[in-house]
Amino acid sequence: MTPQTLNDLSGKVALVTGGATGIGRMAAEGLVAAGARVLIASRKGEACEAVADELNALGLPGTAEGFGADVGTEDGIKALSEALRARTDKLHILMNNAGRTWGAPMGNFPYEAWGKVLGLNVTGMFHVTQTLLDLLRAAATDDDPARIVNVGSVMGEIPKGQGAYSYAVSKSAVHHMTRVLANELAADRITVNAIAPGPFMSKMMAFAIGHEEGRRKTAASVPLGRVGREEDIAGTLQFLCGRGGSYITGAIIPLSGGMQVATAQAAFLEDDA
Repeated sequence: MTPQTLNDLSGKVALVTGGATGIGRMAAEGLVAAGARVLIASRKGEACEAVADELNALGLPGTAEGFGADVGTEDGIKALSEALRARTDKLHILMNNAGRTWGAPMGNFPYEAWGKVLGLNVTGMFHVTQTLLDLLRAAATDDDPARIVNVGSVMGEIPKGQGAYSYAVSKSAVHHMTRVLANELAADRITVNAIAPGPFMSKMMAFAIGHEEGRRKTAASVPLGRVGREEDIAGTLQFLCGRGGSYITGAIIPLSGGMQVATAQAAFLEDDA
């Protein structure tokens, strides 16, 4: 085996939820670049179709298709399953990326923010996975397992709420769910891993790093001194989903520039010391 084949995803079918923007969009491009057929789904179907057209215009080895699906509701997950099954009878890669956040100071954090955030970030992720298990099993082999990659967060690793209390708790739950499912699905030859990103440019992080001053302050809080780049996401997905990642399951991959081991530092946009 040559190094060039370790990340080759030719012939693989992947689903990326929430794949029209941010980390999902970065991952989708990385998977297409490695040769996969990537299905991109989110609540905004037109945005997914537009991203698929953009990726297909890049001349990369793989292809992309976009369609609408709301994985935050039971009916939406059923609709996603039907739309997916109309397109494929096997799913080699599932990236559970769809998520939301909510910010409010302690003392004013609304009750409904817990149900809305955990309902999508945890409940939705679990039920998407459960609903698509038969397609993952159909793609899995002893030599080349099917892959599930869940999107957690460095906020699920460090004890800092910073106003996003339900988000931080939900991502910690994602990490533990990843380990639980890795244990249970290994016999089905399905690996389950998670990435725990720090600051990457996305709609969710635009408040913090959508401007130069915010990027500067946030980068100063990261031990490696910068915010995340597209290639950080793309390369990690290619590794986890390729031959080189076939013996890894139950891992939480830190994509946070060392923030997960620097708990005394701020996470996002605290004042300079």
